[in-house]
Order: sequence, then C-alpha cells, then structure tokens
Amino acid sequence: MNTTTSAYKLIKKIKNDKFDVDSLHHYNLLVQIGTRDLQVCVIDSRSSQCLLLEDFALAGAKTHNELQDILVSLFADHDLLMAGFWRKVRISIKNSKFCLVPSSLFVSDASLDYLKLNCQVNESTEKVLSYKHIKSDAVCVFAMKTVLIDWIESLYPNAEVEFIHQASALIEGTIHNAQIHRKDSLYLYIDRFKLHLITLKNGKLEYYNQFSIKQFSDYIRYIMLVMNGLNRNQKTTDLVLWGYIGKQSPHYNEFYKYIKNISFGDRPDYLKYNYMFDEIQDHHFFDLYSTHLCD
Repeated sequence: MNTTTSAYKLIKKIKNDKFDVDSLHHYNLLVQIGTRDLQVCVIDSRSSQCLLLEDFALAGAKTHNELQDILVSLFADHDLLMAGFWRKVRISIKNSKFCLVPSSLFVSDASLDYLKLNCQVNESTEKVLSYKHIKSDAVCVFAMKTVLIDWIESLYPNAEVEFIHQASALIEGTIHNAQIHRKDSLYLYIDRFKLHLITLKNGKLEYYNQFSIKQFSDYIRYIMLVMNGLNRNQKTTDLVLWGYIGKQSPHYNEFYKYIKNISFGDRPDYLKYNYMFDEIQDHHFFDLYSTHLCD
C-alpha cells in the first residue's frame, strides 16, 4: 500500500511472519479510529497471537466529512482493511461523546438521555450505542457518526462487526492488569493530545475520565485535581503509565518531580507477541491491545 499521502502517514508497522492471508476467517480485526490517528491490530483467534500492528497519523480534518474522506482513502489503499472475510471486526472510537452509567440504573431506551447530560448529540447525524462492561458494573454509552457506522458495516457484510468506545478498552484493560498486580494505583494513559485517568478501589472501577491536553502543565493540573478529589496522597500513591511517553523522557522526568512512585505498565499478557514486537515499548498501544478484551 501507499504508506504516505497528504491524508495519512504510516508511523509504525509490525507484522508477524505467521500472518497468513488465507486464514483471515480465523483472525479478528481491531481498528481504533480517532480524529488524528488510526491503529490496526490483527489477532489470531485460535492462538491469541498478535499478528499485525499498524499506527497511522491522519491529516488534521476540520469536519467529519474530511475525516471520512481520509478514512475511505486509507482503507482503499490498504492491503487488508477492505478484505471481507475476517472472523470478527471490532471498531474502537476515540471521541469525547461518552458517559458511564451504573448497570443497575441503565435502561437502553434512555441511552440518548444519559449521553445528553454529558455532551451534545446530533440525532440526525449521530447514532447512540452502548457497551456493557465485563469486569465493571457499568455501561458505556457513546455516540458515533451514523455515516461512519454504515460505511464500516458495508465493508464487512460477512463478518461480525462490533463498536466500542476507547474508554471501555482502557477500563477493561486496566482492571485486568490490576487483577494480576493487585494494587489500587492511579492509572494514566497518555494519548496524543489526551490524558486518560483511571482509578480502582478493591479491584473495581472507581473513576475514569479523559482530558484534552494543550500543554504539559495540563497533565499535572488534572492529575492533582483528581488525586485531591479522591483523597489520594501524591507521596504514597502508585502511578502506572501507559501510552505515548518514553522512559526517561523530559515528560517522564517532569512527572517524577510531583509523584515519586511511578512505573510503566506492562504489555497485556492475554495476547502473544513474537520477537518483532520487541521494538515496541511494552507500555505503548495499551488501548489498542485492550480492545481484544471487549467481547
């Protein structure tokens, strides 16, 4: 495929030698879509082997129509995304149009009302969806452009197509991680231009939110705001980092000035990776990997 155009650029690609185009009917396709980037992951459902990972930067789209055109171009140029024989296709959307509702209070017919408490929803151009969390007593209600949903479903008429929100992937992934390490830490996912902050209490979801970031001081401001609101001590609280931040980077060193107990999160253990994935730092692409958990 053409990896660089005025609309998008391939930043990272890892492909397992075991990838077999004749076995697509055994593979799950995970695609995470944002306004400025897109990630692709292919998982062999038989072995949980991660076979392909790609990270694309997208041109700055000013309207959804422009973003839709970029996605259509990227998919059309891609060697695999237009294939229709995947076992399952799961799309994770990255946007701020979401809310979390306790499962005991959730009524499907009220989904739009829940979401309108948190953001504006254009009923003529957007569709409201929901996802019931597996490891948390919560339902994530979110909105996507109807034209995007219809287009994606038209690409894969023979596959099971599912839609989730990035928040759900991060929540499921974090709870799974905590079941192994058993710490009620403060979990951060550093995305491009976004901070995702999650806390657990006794292994259960206590808090999740995402914040837009314009400058580095915003990270510290939001972290301190949440810690103070939850009565967390910055001297004793463990902080676990995933995402687009390098070890010993200036940003990491700045975090360390305020919070001493910092560690980087692990690569998820529910997937298998061959040696080629060693060039990716373990704490990168946690949200993409965690999409695998959202059955």
